[in-house]
Amino acid sequence: MTASYSILVVGTLDTKGNEVRFLRDRLIVAGLTVTVVDIGVLDSPLFQADVSREEIVRAAGESIAELVAAEDRGRATAAMHRGLAAWVRERRARGFREGMMAIGGSAGTAIATAGMRELPIGVPKLMLSTMASGDVRPYVGTSDICMMYSVVDFTGLNSLTSTILANAADAMAGMCGRRAPLPEVSSRTLLAATMFGNTTPCVNRVKELLEDRGYELLVFHATGTGGQAMERLVVEGFVKGVLDITTTELADELVGGVLTAGPHRLEAAGGKGVPQVVSVGALDMVNFGAPETVPSKFAGRLFYPHNPAVTLMRTTPQENRELGEMLARKLNRAQGPVVLLLPLRGISGIDHPGKPFYDPVADKSLFDALRANVGPNVKLVELDRHINDPEFAEAVADEFLKCAEVSSGFSVGTGATPGVSA
Repeated sequence: MTASYSILVVGTLDTKGNEVRFLRDRLIVAGLTVTVVDIGVLDSPLFQADVSREEIVRAAGESIAELVAAEDRGRATAAMHRGLAAWVRERRARGFREGMMAIGGSAGTAIATAGMRELPIGVPKLMLSTMASGDVRPYVGTSDICMMYSVVDFTGLNSLTSTILANAADAMAGMCGRRAPLPEVSSRTLLAATMFGNTTPCVNRVKELLEDRGYELLVFHATGTGGQAMERLVVEGFVKGVLDITTTELADELVGGVLTAGPHRLEAAGGKGVPQVVSVGALDMVNFGAPETVPSKFAGRLFYPHNPAVTLMRTTPQENRELGEMLARKLNRAQGPVVLLLPLRGISGIDHPGKPFYDPVADKSLFDALRANVGPNVKLVELDRHINDPEFAEAVADEFLKCAEVSSGFSVGTGATPGVSA
């Protein structure tokens, strides 16, 4: 079967040349086209790469001779990190259709995944790493990188490393060539929505309503990375409309929870002029891990054990006022149509009479701050409903359809699926 992608195999050929050669040879035997990229710096490569370290370093505006003379591993790693990302980005712009696999320890993993993150979502990416059994968020980010743990360090070929390398090569071959046909790509316009367990009934109903109208809705779990991933797809042009029902990541950013999406959350759609309908789902909560991980400065606050690994903390009236001001500032800068819907009877599944986070004073502080600060470009809609009431979901869907009608160039059936045109 003809390969869908050629494969970039990336590694430090001075320290892991034998392992990289093993991967290359196994992929070639599988009938795939392979390009070896050398990201080593300090010692001579064990064999000649298809893409030299000099070419990668030039992409970062540096020279190998200067890096070698400096004998500074940190500087060399940083240069390769920048260089590989720039080199892959330039090839993507020229229309190359390539998957990528790599092998590495801590430095090699950081360098290689910087390149992988420049590839489109949907393109095969596999990182065989000594770091893959820990926190991989710095390496994966919002991309669809497959992280595979190496179990042992790479110090040459032996019976164990050969088996693990073979499995990695075969997995990559399966992703890139020996595979069943992909499902037929939908031509429906892609929309994005944000969801938490505490806003699931609302989002599920909105999804049902809009898909009945011919749209395709991608739902992102608002866990920090989820919000970032959604906004990446907005920036890359895959998502044509946003239903940001669950903006809880702003609370983690403001208060110091573990699920922040960073300071620029809720800015991508506005910056691109993409129509968006926004609500305040789960702004009543800040997320932490197990109870013992909650910082001591929050002693005495109201907590709710969502599960053994997740502890929720209720936001205060003061925090809600600040959240309202933050949300308004972001929406006021939007370049496209934007609607803000407020569910006046509660903003999450546990913010309801008789539920643990029911706090009308805190909610009113949020609503008042939004009323006082949203600009004339924001259509403000208030409903005497809970966020999970069916009527609220119906209002969200209706407002989005109105936004779509007035958006220039927006029509059902003009979307794209990530990665298919890479």
